[in-house]
Amino acid sequence: MPSSEMTSPAERYLAAKDRVRDQGTELGEFKAGLSFELDDFQNTACRAVLAGRGVLVAAPTGAGKTIVGEFAVHLALTRGYKAFYTTPIKALSNQKYQEFCEKYGVENVGLLTGDTSVNSEAPVVVMTTEVLRNMLYADSNTLNGLAYVVMDEVHYLADRFRGAVWEEVIIHLPSEVAVVSLSATVSNAEEFGAWLGTVRGDTAVVVSEHRPVPLWQHVMVQRDLVDLFAENVAFDEAAPGNDTVDNSRTPKINPELLKLARSETVSANGHSRNGRRDGSDRAGGRYQGGGKYGSGRTSGFGMTRAASRPQVIRALEKQNLLPAITFIFSRAACDAAVNQCAAAGLWLTTDAERIEIARRVDAACAELPDSDRDVLGFWGWRDGLLRGLAAHHAGMLPSFKEVVEDLFVDGLVRAVFATETLALGINMPARTVVLEKLEKYNGEAHVAITAGEYTQLTGRAGRRGIDIEGHAVVLWQPGTDPTAVGGLASKRSYPLNSSFRPTYNMSINLVAQFGQDRTRDILESSFAQFQADSSVVDLAKQVRSREASLAGYEKAMTCHLGDFNEYAKLRRELSDHESGASASKSKQRRNAVVDSIASLRAGDVILVPGGRNPGHAVVVGPDSNTREPRPTILTVDRELRKLNLHDLTGPVEVAAQLRLPKGFNAKVPKDKRNLLAALEAKLAETSAQLPHRTAAFQYAATGEDAAITTLRRNLRSHPCHGCSDREDHARWSERWWKLRRETDGIVRAIQARTNTIARTFDRVIDLLAGYGFVVADGSGKLVPSEDGQRLRRVYGEKDLLIALALRQGAFSSLDAAELAAFVTTLVYQAKRDGEGSRPRMPSVSLEQSVEDVVIAWSRLQDAEESHKLPLTSEPEMGLVWPMYKWAKGRSLQDSLAGTELAAGDFVRWTKQVIDLLGQLAQVPAVPAGFAPVCRSAIEMLRRGVVTYTAVVD
Repeated sequence: MPSSEMTSPAERYLAAKDRVRDQGTELGEFKAGLSFELDDFQNTACRAVLAGRGVLVAAPTGAGKTIVGEFAVHLALTRGYKAFYTTPIKALSNQKYQEFCEKYGVENVGLLTGDTSVNSEAPVVVMTTEVLRNMLYADSNTLNGLAYVVMDEVHYLADRFRGAVWEEVIIHLPSEVAVVSLSATVSNAEEFGAWLGTVRGDTAVVVSEHRPVPLWQHVMVQRDLVDLFAENVAFDEAAPGNDTVDNSRTPKINPELLKLARSETVSANGHSRNGRRDGSDRAGGRYQGGGKYGSGRTSGFGMTRAASRPQVIRALEKQNLLPAITFIFSRAACDAAVNQCAAAGLWLTTDAERIEIARRVDAACAELPDSDRDVLGFWGWRDGLLRGLAAHHAGMLPSFKEVVEDLFVDGLVRAVFATETLALGINMPARTVVLEKLEKYNGEAHVAITAGEYTQLTGRAGRRGIDIEGHAVVLWQPGTDPTAVGGLASKRSYPLNSSFRPTYNMSINLVAQFGQDRTRDILESSFAQFQADSSVVDLAKQVRSREASLAGYEKAMTCHLGDFNEYAKLRRELSDHESGASASKSKQRRNAVVDSIASLRAGDVILVPGGRNPGHAVVVGPDSNTREPRPTILTVDRELRKLNLHDLTGPVEVAAQLRLPKGFNAKVPKDKRNLLAALEAKLAETSAQLPHRTAAFQYAATGEDAAITTLRRNLRSHPCHGCSDREDHARWSERWWKLRRETDGIVRAIQARTNTIARTFDRVIDLLAGYGFVVADGSGKLVPSEDGQRLRRVYGEKDLLIALALRQGAFSSLDAAELAAFVTTLVYQAKRDGEGSRPRMPSVSLEQSVEDVVIAWSRLQDAEESHKLPLTSEPEMGLVWPMYKWAKGRSLQDSLAGTELAAGDFVRWTKQVIDLLGQLAQVPAVPAGFAPVCRSAIEMLRRGVVTYTAVVD
């Protein structure tokens, strides 16, 4: 926060007026305990809270919006009430807990994060949002006396996996609870605030687009820092939306960057480039004031290549732009970056700092077992810290991340290489943020980052109260488009769109509490439905406008010889039949291809005539997907991949058969080599050559041809066929028909968006009723059955599948270690889709339980498809063996042997397994001995690195 020395006399005068205005109030008391003056938006929001209103604060990262939430906490303590401070991630919860403990004392602050429970009945409790949601459904006594709920990072409700939790909490909190929502700058804050007003009552919307620390945008070309924009102003001052500038003005891209991009394009097309990198025409890399680094010239760069990571850090150090966070969208690359900088001999710390880092790291890790240090990469991690370097990602041990965070905040770590998870909430600001690339892997494909993501990431740059300016740096890569970079950097807000949908657990909890009809009304109050209804208003306007146009078209196509509408209908029917005959042939052909793929079996030798890599292949794994089967094949070019329809020009034929050995695994190099050798021998033996095309099927279109003949005859005999203006009428008719189709489509969209959430809820309830999880009581109302009561206490992605497994006794025959391993199948989600056969289970009992749950999942997916509901993901087996070994007391190294699982990931998944085991132990009406087995499994897992927490002084 800015000190008085950093503010102008006018600002100090206004601050003094504010102090007088708030003197004698609870806000004045709160401000008296601060070492800085509040900004206008902070004062406005705090006064709304003081007046008893809800508030939505939307402001950039680092603007200080959390002060509003802290004021709500202050009010709760002053008035003798409770306040909950919710966050989207455990790391942020832990950080806020530490902050509040320092400010209010450990006796007044609690922490609830699913796997951690500390002082839960304290007047101030920090928690993850899911914990509060679960409290609301359980009608927990902890809610008694609750007056304020702060929802930090509330824009997270757009997250497609977890976002619905935020809306559930907002909808279900008691009406007397004031909600303080803190959001990044979103473009539809007023819309979101209007929805909050409908469900929570009077809500003030406070928006600030001003960054207290100006942010400069740069591109690093080789090792030279070049301004992205041509204007000699920070973007915060030049961007549209700021009252001090012309709102029609947008920042211009530095022409030297555009020139460089053009010259690279020319070079890429094979033309020669003149110019060498001698730097003689540059003004140098000196700081020139106002945030400008260098002259911005690029004509001497020559063929550009991205600077190496050590070069980037050295360049930033030279310009006094450390500490820096470099965002790399890969965990392995973050670790590699630290190693590369260390190998390059990079040291960013002094001797005294290294002594202090070593003391704090060794103290923090004193309880870490020696046997685990190697597998955790402790020594390399420690060496990096001593150099002032660190990685930060979800694959690290949580306690290691805590050490990195604390050392970075204290200025002892100068360069952090992080994945995007660091951008969410954790207080780790830097002077500079570097983005290596502007695309990331989203789990399915490499996609460009959005303007919102760019804003969130670069928002870390500029430490309030420390830096006078922040810097965002994009590394120049071959093919970089500076205009696209400028587009990302010039949009500091993004729309907040709901991801809300009724889940099984949510639906049955609501039915239990409110009944089916009242639940439908509650769900209709979601932000998702609010947005859908808002869009309907605009669509309805479009329909009215189009209906007027349709009337005009209809008049223009009027024919004096007869009903031209009738004649036009015959023309359309003829056209549809003619195109339909062709489509029918295509469909039959596609069906023949699908049938031929579906009939393939392991060991079949086939010819793949098309696609990215045509040639012979052997089928190593069939596919159970009946709609579009994609069996796994091993090609003669040693590629293991999925076969799909695009690879084939006709039905596939089997040329030969190979016998696959028992236990064959195509991912094992030896098995793969042996099979390829057998394939080559078989091809040489049979000289099998499959045809690229096949005439094995014929098409029958006799009925369609007869219909076409009839339509042509009727068309010629119609009175309008002889009209001299026929084609002119026909053009108006086509326009009318096209507009009619478009208008009808909009009407259908209106119908689809009306009551969408309630209709989804109805489908969920129908499915639950089919499974017997809800039943009619004596009065005919739906209520949860005994199985349904169990479902109410199960939270997670696979909630219904877990409840089904409980019902059929899949857990009952397992001992504690087997149970821990089995639960992983219902929790774990592999980063990549696995291929190959299911691994052998550690025991017969576990094998049977896994078989039972897979069958239950398959049937559940069928039911979900028929009810048009999102499909529950398949049980994953990748964590069964590591968890079983860990539960059996094996070392971390032994438990992870043979897997690609990072230690931090293993700890994170283990805590989620513990969380689900804790839920299962509380599920009502389970066999008497089940809960003790759950607790025993928890004790087996809760040891070593799973319980290890760093302590950094």
